Amino acid sequence: MSNDQGSQQQASAALDEIARTFVEARRDGRSLPDFPGAIPEDLVTAYQVQDLAIGRWDDSVVGWKVGYIAAERRDNSGDDRLLGPIFKRNLWNATGSIVEIPVFAAAGGFAAVEAEYVLELQADAPADKLDWTPEEAEALPARLLIGVEVASSPLKTINVLGPRVVVSDFGNNNGLVLGGEVPNWTRCDEPELRAQTEIDGVVVGTGGASTLPGGLRAAYAFALSRSAKRGRPLKKGELIATGNATGIHDIAVGQLALIRFAGYGDISCKAVPAG
Repeated sequence: MSNDQGSQQQASAALDEIARTFVEARRDGRSLPDFPGAIPEDLVTAYQVQDLAIGRWDDSVVGWKVGYIAAERRDNSGDDRLLGPIFKRNLWNATGSIVEIPVFAAAGGFAAVEAEYVLELQADAPADKLDWTPEEAEALPARLLIGVEVASSPLKTINVLGPRVVVSDFGNNNGLVLGGEVPNWTRCDEPELRAQTEIDGVVVGTGGASTLPGGLRAAYAFALSRSAKRGRPLKKGELIATGNATGIHDIAVGQLALIRFAGYGDISCKAVPAG
């Protein structure tokens, strides 16, 4: 074995150990005091960790959350956003009653809720198309729904440590609550798609679709492009949570979040311990 081969195997083992540690902490509902190893040097490596973790997680991916990356935290990839998987068992439909959402806050991890506009693909994306513009993305049929992302991780400092850490741990996602449809979304004036988030009756954020840098279409285009470049072209039925529409709002176990989407309904969630 050459030195290069040995180094590659050691690097691969180190990435798999990061993935294993995050997956086991999530399964057990435990927190992690620090990032488990050396933080990946770039987003490409962080996605390798994410793929290894997906392989270890006993559930199927039904969609992807999109998160925005501030300009000062981007790497040489040029990506202004990131992706994290949404799993089937952590996808819930809002029924008008309170939806219990599992978070790692009780264990000392990170927990927040995010108002989301969620796209559901109505057709497969072409597997060989790696780059998408917002205009091209809009032409790929999709429904638009309201929703709430459960942003939670065993690592409390996940957002502080930055995008490569967020990507490494499932994009800091622990579920998605789906609400009703926004009909004919491509004809909507995005500033009219407004949302407000309350925690225990206190308004903690307001905004809407136009809060997302570049709007819904830019988030859609990124999800299509990055997924294809990862060898995971998006398929009919997959979901894209386009990004936080009112901010990232910390939530503790027992607290109640109420997200109001003007003209399209409300979603109520109660935080419960994960694991």
